[in-house]
Amino acid sequence: MRESPLADKRWKKSKEAEIFASWLKEKSWAKPTVKNRIWVVDTPPPYPSGKIHIGSAIHYSQIDMIARSWRMMGKPVWFPLGIDRNGLPIESRVEKDHKIKAHQVEREEFLEMCKKKLDEYEAYIIQTFQGLGISMDWDAPYRTDSPEYRIITQGTFIELWNKGLIYEAKRPNNWCPGCRTTLADAEIEYRSGKTKLNYIKFMLDDGTYIPIATTRPELLGACDAIIVHPDDDRFKHFVGKKVKIPLYDRKVEVLTHPEANPDFGTGAMMLCSYGDQTDVKLFNELKLTERLILEPNGTLNDGGGKYAGMHTKKARSQMIEDLEKNKLLEKSEEVEQQVPVCWRSKDDIEFVALPEFYLKQQAFIKDLRKISDEMEFHPQFMKQLLIDWMDRVSQDWPISRRRFYGTPIPLFKCKEHGFWAPESGKYYESWKEELPCPKCNKKCKGDHRVLDTWMDSSISPLYICGYKQDDAFFKQTFPSFVRPQGKDIVRTWLFYSLLRTFQLTKKRAFEHVWISGHVVDEHGKKMSKSLGNILYPMPMIEKYGADALRFQGASEAKLGSDIRLSEERVRGSGKFIQKIYNIARFVGMFEVATKKPATLHNTDKWILGELNTVIKKAITGYEDMDFFVPANTVKNFTWEIFAAHYIEMAKTRAYAGDQSALWTLNEALKAILKLLAPITPFVTEYTWSKLYGGSVHTQVMPVAFDVQTTKDTQKLLAFNEKLWSIKQEKGISLKDGIKAKIPGDLEAFADDLAAMHHLE
Repeated sequence: MRESPLADKRWKKSKEAEIFASWLKEKSWAKPTVKNRIWVVDTPPPYPSGKIHIGSAIHYSQIDMIARSWRMMGKPVWFPLGIDRNGLPIESRVEKDHKIKAHQVEREEFLEMCKKKLDEYEAYIIQTFQGLGISMDWDAPYRTDSPEYRIITQGTFIELWNKGLIYEAKRPNNWCPGCRTTLADAEIEYRSGKTKLNYIKFMLDDGTYIPIATTRPELLGACDAIIVHPDDDRFKHFVGKKVKIPLYDRKVEVLTHPEANPDFGTGAMMLCSYGDQTDVKLFNELKLTERLILEPNGTLNDGGGKYAGMHTKKARSQMIEDLEKNKLLEKSEEVEQQVPVCWRSKDDIEFVALPEFYLKQQAFIKDLRKISDEMEFHPQFMKQLLIDWMDRVSQDWPISRRRFYGTPIPLFKCKEHGFWAPESGKYYESWKEELPCPKCNKKCKGDHRVLDTWMDSSISPLYICGYKQDDAFFKQTFPSFVRPQGKDIVRTWLFYSLLRTFQLTKKRAFEHVWISGHVVDEHGKKMSKSLGNILYPMPMIEKYGADALRFQGASEAKLGSDIRLSEERVRGSGKFIQKIYNIARFVGMFEVATKKPATLHNTDKWILGELNTVIKKAITGYEDMDFFVPANTVKNFTWEIFAAHYIEMAKTRAYAGDQSALWTLNEALKAILKLLAPITPFVTEYTWSKLYGGSVHTQVMPVAFDVQTTKDTQKLLAFNEKLWSIKQEKGISLKDGIKAKIPGDLEAFADDLAAMHHLE
């Protein structure tokens, strides 16, 4: 025996920071310098918008487990760090902090405010990620707002423009009045809420009326037709007649159309430009006259009549009051409604027609469905989220945004020749530049709009693989090994990445797609400030250590399922981290037996046989990138069998210097540490380095031992637990002797059992 190299009786979480600092110093995760395939993890570039939610911490720690486990399975993995720094969230934050609106200050000044705030938030991201032990290449980060990244974003835009896949058109689009910009369908969420369904009288000249139920009376001024279902007998005598729009001195015709739902409201429906996507579709189909009464700021224009200048909600309440006064309101009733809202600002969406740039996507859906079949999804059922979204794509992607902090659209407009794109390979701040037209040489102003932030982030798999930067590296890395991401951005980041990559390369973007669920509180509720149930990672790391937080996230639920998290659960995982340390400290008391004995004791064969099953299950879990499997498989074996039974059975022989026991203890511990290393990188690194030297993370995953799994496990466990129970009932110590007979089918373990239980 010797003094254990693990001198401290308890695992000190403060060692995590020391270990990570040594990893940084050694540049442990630099870009692999190999000539063959490099396995690239297309990390979701986190958005710096304040404190990191604990859900993000769990999410990124599991992506780190992908990188760490595949390195230990012999693959040259590159795990680059990216920061997504474009778009509305940071603008909204700056507007709130400085109590301004972006359009109220000079653009350069506002951009500088955004950049400073992003730098501040980015520092917190880096602190959190390093605290979690994320094994990214910290020496080669990329930022989506850097000139280098934007050159590639603009270059891909120019390439698609020249292919005729991007065009400008004036169409009604989703419009966020708060953000003052067009949004794509993928940026829309739906909020359930109560609203008033108002039954309004549309009068005929003969004094009769057709009742129409609407939740949006403020759009009456934009009405251009009434439709009823062709088979609805209630309204046949109205078809072809004209009715007066309430509160407006204008008449519209009653038409038939199957889109009218006889079971909603009165069965009659007014068509306005524009209340929803149905209005947009039917206005085009019926060739109605467009009446745009909504301003981009959410107020009514002169087309709203006496309500001009009012915000839609104020106009709505005023109109209802006026309808009642004029006896044009039959009734109002409260109904449940799904309201489209901006996924960032949560403002209600309006439909406003403005000229925007579009990227063709409808024509590529068939190809993308084929591409999706070429990729392996983890878990497989998450693929359906992508398929469902592709089935819902009904128009091209509006990619221009009327905001400021984003990649400028690299187009210039000639008064004679229209829009044209310059040569790629340079970063164009087009909103403040002028370039000569290639056809007439006249100075042309650049476009003032920026690209949808997904136009930037969707090229991450191309950018990190060296597209248009390093052809040799691109051949080594493309397609990316894996795209890990959350289920909430399948319709955006995943879909757009596949679309853009296919349009530019005609190939799939990834070999594997890994999609995780959400992190919720212990009751299954979404974490939010309003509920007061948000947890932040840094306080948890400081209190319990990163290993405990990482292990809890991995062990709580299978991949794709939501993860329930609470401080109590993280505390519980901290006990397992201590258990690992205790086992390693015990094994460290003995000299390391490096040579396998010629003959192994039956007890040692038994535990190695059981360990074979654990190794197989854990590695299968790692290969499927489902860390629930190795986390729980190794934990159950380590705590419930290895520590509770095997160590107690082999302890006497170990103290006596038995080489079979010592070799088995070390080999089993090595396997456990390797299998846990991707999930709990710190405690495994520390114990491995102290006991065996070097880093556990440079080891390869364990292989099965040359022994057969026995069928004696349940018998052994039952026998041990029976004797422990008897001693407990008698109130005697586990070290006290007891009379008991060893069953005949456990005779092979008789000496260890006798020593373990002090049998008389």
